[in-house]
Amino acid sequence: MSNRMKVIVLAGDGIGPEVTREAISVLTEVASAFGFEIETEDHLIGGIAIREKGSPFPEETRNACLESDAVFLGAVGTPEFDHLPPHERPEIGLLALRKALGGFANLRPSKAVPALIDSSPLRREIFEGTDLLIVRELLGGLYFGTPRGFEENRTGGYNTMRYSVEEIERVARVAFESALVRRKKVTSVDKANVLETSQIWRETVSRVAKDYPDVELEHLFVDACAMHLVTGPTQFDVILTENLFGDILSDEAAVLTGSLGMLASATIGSNIGLYEPVHGSAPQIAGKNIANPLGTIASAALLLRYSAKNEAAAAAIEDAIETVLDEGYRTADIATENCRQLVSTEEMGRLVCERAVANAGIKTASHTV
Repeated sequence: MSNRMKVIVLAGDGIGPEVTREAISVLTEVASAFGFEIETEDHLIGGIAIREKGSPFPEETRNACLESDAVFLGAVGTPEFDHLPPHERPEIGLLALRKALGGFANLRPSKAVPALIDSSPLRREIFEGTDLLIVRELLGGLYFGTPRGFEENRTGGYNTMRYSVEEIERVARVAFESALVRRKKVTSVDKANVLETSQIWRETVSRVAKDYPDVELEHLFVDACAMHLVTGPTQFDVILTENLFGDILSDEAAVLTGSLGMLASATIGSNIGLYEPVHGSAPQIAGKNIANPLGTIASAALLLRYSAKNEAAAAAIEDAIETVLDEGYRTADIATENCRQLVSTEEMGRLVCERAVANAGIKTASHTV
């Protein structure tokens, strides 16, 4: 691991700047406590980039990202541009960013945090003990397949779902490698009873599984998986699936925790990782200092894990998040009747930062003993 990393920060739209500010503070403070430096550089993406640069993904943003060690994203999207055609909207900036970086595997962990069990829409006995990771293929399928477009006079529309064996194999290996350091089970999700792409998906994943004899493989149709996520989520370890299914299932898994504001994600597979919370830009609460920054801060932990290759630093942040929640602090989205103290975005960020730096001191001292 290098003692210095350059991270491009794309705060984006809505609550993005608020939650990103807290996450970057935690990231840089914890990195410093572990003896390395995070150099950050801010650039524009999404709606704010359209307003200031005329493009949701300006060329200068693209170039800066490609010259970095990692990219950290807040959120993209604002109703201000809903009138634009789809190819000009802020969200196109996110798709362009993903394509430019080349990361093909999106990792989205979903875990039952003991302090928040009662915030979940599921009963305690169903959700307690859940600890799963969704591995979503990110550069193929309907979102990128061609041809796509509209029939003449917009009398219809069409998209193409397309996958190559190579695309499936590389993301499958990420899932199996992840399972090796977890509970050694992969659930591959498809729609092989209807879709030809899913038949190729299932065949390829089954073949890759032979290289990982210690990992159990099961196949599920996407509708069955969606059902099992809400009736028995503890059965899952690593869920592997394609782009569209992964988008839907990962948001479902996120909601199980009680709030989209709690979930982090990492996109890997290239030399430059992309880290972002699962939640959207939430324009209705932007600027009110009430947004939950924990998913964004947890994304900073994933940056330390996958790009900085520093597991101890990542764990220091993740442990700090759980500590703050155990102490009863809550933002509005996860507040319950028995929460001991309702805090703002800034206050939550400060609390986690203090605990994470303290954790770093403990871990560093333990390592040197």
